[in-house]
Amino acid sequence: MNFQIISDGACDLLPEYTIPNNVKVVPFYVTFDGENYTKEGEEISHDEFYRRMAENHEVPKSSLPPASDYIEAFLPYIKEDIPIICICITSKFSGSYNSACVARDEILEDYPNAQITVIDSTLNTMSQALLVYEAVEMRNASYTYDDCVAKLTELKSTGRIYFTIGSLEYLIKNGRIGKLACVAGDKLGIQPMIIMKDGDISLGGATRSRKKAKENVIKLLAKYFSENNLNPQEYLFLVGTGFQLEEAEEFRNKIEEALSIQCEDIPSRIGAAIGCHTGPFPLGVAILKRYDC
Repeated sequence: MNFQIISDGACDLLPEYTIPNNVKVVPFYVTFDGENYTKEGEEISHDEFYRRMAENHEVPKSSLPPASDYIEAFLPYIKEDIPIICICITSKFSGSYNSACVARDEILEDYPNAQITVIDSTLNTMSQALLVYEAVEMRNASYTYDDCVAKLTELKSTGRIYFTIGSLEYLIKNGRIGKLACVAGDKLGIQPMIIMKDGDISLGGATRSRKKAKENVIKLLAKYFSENNLNPQEYLFLVGTGFQLEEAEEFRNKIEEALSIQCEDIPSRIGAAIGCHTGPFPLGVAILKRYDC
């Protein structure tokens, strides 16, 4: 191993992937009462997190990892002279990237020769997972530290997510409606199609039917490839969901059929960093160009 890969919890990769592939995750925190915070994935499970929203209609909030958590994650590798690549959620959504940068700067005061690159992925959840996945693939292919950093910086602009959610309720309650406000009003039952690219979200349409929303997400995805004359075979695809795992599998099959591709089998599940804002029923697909294409 010539470098260590670290990511914040917004990558939504599960231990089934991160542990055998030597990826260190610095988790976000989640609270349901505004006072007691627990580490997502460690002190509260995905099932419990989504159950409390879906069944009890509780409204959680997330909190970014503080610089001290990053310092704790970085130091063991720095003391062993192992360079670090840290991949963070888009800085437009969270201050996690800034926390990691503060941690890096503090460590460099005591270890001036340490190599720590913090990357603002401009991505989130499944698209961030794909960027971390490609970092692992490059490390396995014996890419140098500098070449991996350069390629990740190039790749991140190719990442996108096309997704839908159960309603606008949680986006509104958490004050994250932003550019989607034009479809909000008091119509919480609307099913928006949302596109995330370049670190921000935009509206891709809206409908009242979950079935139609899923169909339109796939159409938006196919349209992106056709209008930009892109080859889907040069991209990675990863389906993400929160509460409804069987629905996600069916959705994956339809994407594979529509685009004649194979989605990645990467153990992952949308977590608190985005789930607090989407509610328990996010469903979508992330894409990222393959590093070797």
